[in-house]
Amino acid sequence: MRYSKVTLGIGITVVAAGCAGCAKIRYPNYYTLHIPAPVTASRTTPPLGPIAVRQFGSPGFLREGSIVYRESPERLGFYHYERWAVDPRREATSAILREMRSRGAFQTVDLYDGSATCDWILSGTLDQLEEVDHGTDVWIEVALSARLKSLRTGEVLWEDTSTKKARVDNRSVPGVVAAMSSEMGKAVESLVTSMLDGVSLRGAQSRAGQ
Repeated sequence: MRYSKVTLGIGITVVAAGCAGCAKIRYPNYYTLHIPAPVTASRTTPPLGPIAVRQFGSPGFLREGSIVYRESPERLGFYHYERWAVDPRREATSAILREMRSRGAFQTVDLYDGSATCDWILSGTLDQLEEVDHGTDVWIEVALSARLKSLRTGEVLWEDTSTKKARVDNRSVPGVVAAMSSEMGKAVESLVTSMLDGVSLRGAQSRAGQ
């Protein structure tokens, strides 16, 4: 998509000095992810102990503030005037917290601040959040990875990656952001489901070995 990518000309000539004051200043547009709210699930088993979630990390290119596009597997680009109003890492972390709380699987789910009293720590990374151009088609890719660690033993109890990809029908930056929001919600739901399944399986195996 070529919605607002900027090509800088070389050797720009000022034709009329009188036009020096009539150049229009262009200001950035700012966007936020609007991740769908999770559906509250009913629990039939007692909740597990308290858990804390670390702020998710990301590769450096997702910390620049600009929305990212990829024209080939080897080449990344950045929109100059289309930027994130909120750090996507914060958005991903908040979505994970909301999803986990909606499941009711843990006694408490808090953002880790270094002093939280909890049994487990969930940490993760926003690996991908980008527009991907395939010829005339525009896609978005979202990838999240996470791992669950026992605070008492330091053992990694579970880890997984959730990747989502979708074709963008509304070929504009707002359309890309809307698709990113939708796929981020799906990736978060998939990742939390994987974690809870992994914890349940380990619990069943532990009880079977007793």
